[in-house]
Amino acid sequence: MAQTERQRIDRWLWHARVVRTRDAAAALAGAGYVRVNGVRIDAPGRFVRAGDVVTVALDHRVRVLKVRGFAERRGPAGTVTGLYEDLCDDSAEGGEASA
Repeated sequence: MAQTERQRIDRWLWHARVVRTRDAAAALAGAGYVRVNGVRIDAPGRFVRAGDVVTVALDHRVRVLKVRGFAERRGPAGTVTGLYEDLCDDSAEGGEASA
């Protein structure tokens, strides 16, 4: 994990493997499908910090994630466990969204 205090929401969503591409992350944020601490954002350049709660409306579900850390590069799926805490009640394991 990188030693940074903040990261753009589109990069963070991509690094955390919430979506498959950074373009998809930017499109979600730009379209208003992402909330940070309960506030809808409309720009992929919005920064998130550790402790922020990110809510993402995907095709068939909503993910609520608490930002725990950041990465400088997108690594293997196993490396994302330290980037967020999943606050959703469901225990279903989900992969990346196709959005």
